[in-house]
Amino acid sequence: MSNVICSCLLGNNAKVRLRLSQLLHNEMESIYGAYPEGVVEDICEVELQGCRRDFFLNNTGIPFAIGMQVIIESDGGYDFGVVYSTGQIARKKFQLKGLEKNGHECTAVLRIADESDCQAIVELKQRQVDIRSVCQNKIKKHELDLKLVDIELRMDQQKLSVYYTSSHRVDFRALVRDLAGEFKARIQMVQITTREEARRANSFGPCGCLLCCSSWLPKIHANPFAEKSPYAEVAGNDSHAFNITGICNRPKCCLGYSKLEKGCRNHSSAHPAMPVVGSRISTPEGAAVVENIDPQKKLVWLRYQKNDQTRRIPLDKFNALSVNK
Repeated sequence: MSNVICSCLLGNNAKVRLRLSQLLHNEMESIYGAYPEGVVEDICEVELQGCRRDFFLNNTGIPFAIGMQVIIESDGGYDFGVVYSTGQIARKKFQLKGLEKNGHECTAVLRIADESDCQAIVELKQRQVDIRSVCQNKIKKHELDLKLVDIELRMDQQKLSVYYTSSHRVDFRALVRDLAGEFKARIQMVQITTREEARRANSFGPCGCLLCCSSWLPKIHANPFAEKSPYAEVAGNDSHAFNITGICNRPKCCLGYSKLEKGCRNHSSAHPAMPVVGSRISTPEGAAVVENIDPQKKLVWLRYQKNDQTRRIPLDKFNALSVNK
């Protein structure tokens, strides 16, 4: 996977995500009904750097619109973000994540970003390009075995988060001291997984669409096959392995939603057992050997021993014959 170049909130991919959210809000009344009168829209969902989203309190008294840039509280300082959802949609997401029951305390939106804030955001993004280059050089200087994925400089420039991947534990204390002296800010080293790296890449998947984890998926699946998917056994076929692997070299998160509906036939009946390549079979035309199979199209290729010719037959016709392994 290539390194993350930019996780800017204002790029074209971010506009696609905001458009998806806007379409959902346009259907809000048909889904949840009219918003009750007298209820204050106090919860809003804000998208932060790195495709992260969190919930904040709207104490400004001004209704927010999708795509509006705001300044929010962040760990004793302030940062910027883009409003992703409001009203009943944001409240419903807040409840579905169980934050209401857990007594989650949301930080507040300080204000709507003005012209000076927007200019500061642009300058911050320009500076992050130079910071990334400096961090990469510092890592090479200290000869650390880690891969720099992304960096995030908070808007008040008092905190710098460095995201990296590594296959083992890394002693980066000397690196942190060096970076703190260079940027005069608090340094936070964050080790992430390849799935998180793919989400922060904010790119397109093999299907040609934006990655689910970057566009709409609220939570990255640790293992979409934890509850056995009907495609789990197909994954064992090398010819179809690319169909289930994402750019993170892990099973695609979207496979977690590819499950049989209740009342459908089970996996064994819906997908008949496939023959083993190399199996011998007796046919009216003579003995043959299973040379290849296609589980998706349910086809079997046979090679006849007497004339070395190949023939393709449907799986149901093959199952009607007697197989001698």
